Amino acid sequence: MPSPPDSRLAGDLGDAISRLNSRLRRDVVEAGVSLARARTLATLDRDGARRLTDLALAEQVAQPTMSDLIGRLVADGLVKRTGDGSDGRTVLVSITAPGRRCLGRLIERRSESLERALNDLKAQDRVAIAAALPALARLLKTMEERNAVAALA
Repeated sequence: MPSPPDSRLAGDLGDAISRLNSRLRRDVVEAGVSLARARTLATLDRDGARRLTDLALAEQVAQPTMSDLIGRLVADGLVKRTGDGSDGRTVLVSITAPGRRCLGRLIERRSESLERALNDLKAQDRVAIAAALPALARLLKTMEERNAVAALA
């Protein structure tokens, strides 16, 4: 079977990812957690402690917006602020054990939603999705590397 032209593949892939992401985001909101909260917890869990300015940049929000969000997350015990040992003026934000548990529940909810949907598919569709995962991981890595290079330029 011939592969579609790259522009069509890019469009179709972008549409599928966007729609899937939108559906999974609804699961987060239905769990009673804002998308900003979930994304921030996920970033801190994946990347470790971050400066507030770096976190705002990573989440593509203004620093005052991130500061307000972090304040609420601190009040709820989901993240903590600590001083940076190398620079006393810098504050680092990190996820706490309760924050990890909250994120874990969201990830579990997402996995259960995906599992139910996957179980409704034919076996050949599940096999095709599984076979595509390594290529999708490489695609993401390539995009992240290009973005990092562009940010340095």
